[in-house]
Amino acid sequence: MTTKAGAQAHGTGEIPEPRDAPSGPGAANIAVRTAHAAPAAPAIPGSPAPGADDADAGGSRGTTTLTASRTGTAPAEAPATETVEIDPADYLDGVGAFLAGPANVIMQLSWAPVGYGVVESRVESGQVTRHPVKRFRTTFSYIAVALLGTDEDRAHLRAAVNRAHAQVRSTADSPVEYHAMRPDLQLWVAACLYWGAVDLYTRLHGPMEPAVADAFYRHAARFGTTLQVRQQMWPADRAVFERYWQEALGRVSLDDTVRRYLHDLITRRSLRFPFNLGPRGPRVFLTTGFLPPRFRAEMGLAWSEEQQARFDRLLRRIGAVSRRMPRAVRLFPFNLLLWDVRRRIRQGRPLV
Repeated sequence: MTTKAGAQAHGTGEIPEPRDAPSGPGAANIAVRTAHAAPAAPAIPGSPAPGADDADAGGSRGTTTLTASRTGTAPAEAPATETVEIDPADYLDGVGAFLAGPANVIMQLSWAPVGYGVVESRVESGQVTRHPVKRFRTTFSYIAVALLGTDEDRAHLRAAVNRAHAQVRSTADSPVEYHAMRPDLQLWVAACLYWGAVDLYTRLHGPMEPAVADAFYRHAARFGTTLQVRQQMWPADRAVFERYWQEALGRVSLDDTVRRYLHDLITRRSLRFPFNLGPRGPRVFLTTGFLPPRFRAEMGLAWSEEQQARFDRLLRRIGAVSRRMPRAVRLFPFNLLLWDVRRRIRQGRPLV
């Protein structure tokens, strides 16, 4: 596995191997406590909810605790344990997510059932070509609630998303069979969200420290368990996830219909006025840069070493600026959208 932040440019599509020292905006907020105890597998707290047996690593507050064993100093003592607590908000970057978002959409839709579920969706209110602002709000709200929300927040959002997803199913005329409630398709989408979050953080700030990477991975199960993905479906650890990811890449395939839909999306040709205005080159450049080579090839997007070098320099500069921002500014708009979801819940307003 490559250790470089630009793993995609080298054809692997793998998540970079973490280094041994914490870095980035979350480094100062990692708390480590040591206690003597018998080694045990990390517990995964959380409460089940209708439609998803989703006990997860985040509990009800959106904070993850990871326990890892190490050898104690006295032979008679049981091995000591280190507890690493992270706040997942430290590993989100609003500006970066906005820039990387279109590439992640392409990755998600590269599975034909997911792609056609979006292209053929009859849920007019959720179509990005007609309602780009609302689509942005609901997608980023989902990320905010999944990673940072309470169990109650997630239960409300699950119910709202389920109502929309229940309508997204194939017809007799569809070239592939799909249903948005299928856990295997939701697992792929969740895997893309996790992969994209780690890739973005690595590009901006460098790889996470290994224990932190493990803690964030466990918490990221909520990308799927907030909906129909069962906790036991989420790969057990990052090594198992890597095997799942490599196998899942075997199902990546874009036909002309989905590819054209995505091309029109990243160039904004399919968006309504005024969202179809403005230069298209920067958006295509950023989207292509964030895509692993396999997905670039499926999209027919060319990419050179010179472009990769420019892309890497740009991301390093954005990361340097991001690290100097106040936490609330760096987290925007996720913090605002989480507040908005809770306001909508209190007022009985639609969430999606």
